[in-house]
Amino acid sequence: MFSLPFIRRETPELEGDKVRLRMPQASDYREWAELRAISRAFLEPWEPRWMPDEFERSAWRLRINHYRRDYAQGAAMAFFMYERGHGRLVGGITLGNIRHGVSKSAQIGYWIGQPYAGQGLMTDAVKTLSRFAFGELTLHRIEAACIPENSRSIRVLEKAGFRREGLLRSYLRINGVWQDHYLYARIADDPPVA
Repeated sequence: MFSLPFIRRETPELEGDKVRLRMPQASDYREWAELRAISRAFLEPWEPRWMPDEFERSAWRLRINHYRRDYAQGAAMAFFMYERGHGRLVGGITLGNIRHGVSKSAQIGYWIGQPYAGQGLMTDAVKTLSRFAFGELTLHRIEAACIPENSRSIRVLEKAGFRREGLLRSYLRINGVWQDHYLYARIADDPPVA
């Protein structure tokens, strides 16, 4: 393993207008499991197939270890999203596939619990993480992919200043089926989004 200099030793906490982002901790298990469980039918059409042990503590420990390893290697940064004011866990967002060198790019993936959808929380999280990626991490390009039928995700990306660049055929296996995805991207020197 190696640690890249662009990632600070301490884990970042990011503040948006509506959400606070921080890296997941082992103690988040119960709140995460409850939110994911009540949101299962809402999330499953847009995610990889859920594992039979999805909510087991052993699977949670593997997930946390994976997040920590990716962060230590400079490959990805996973965040949980908390609603400002109330402090409730509302979802998660990841900056993954972080590449420096000539690419200076990464990909964003996210999920939100059903009770919190449609409140602008995810748009705020995407904007907040994008500012961090372009500023602190000095990335040049951030990509996101979404299934064409996922109109909510399309709205989030467009409100956050991402532009559709094309269609990725049979891009990811989602809920057991290979799905086409729209590719969206935002470039560091794109005009700021209010």
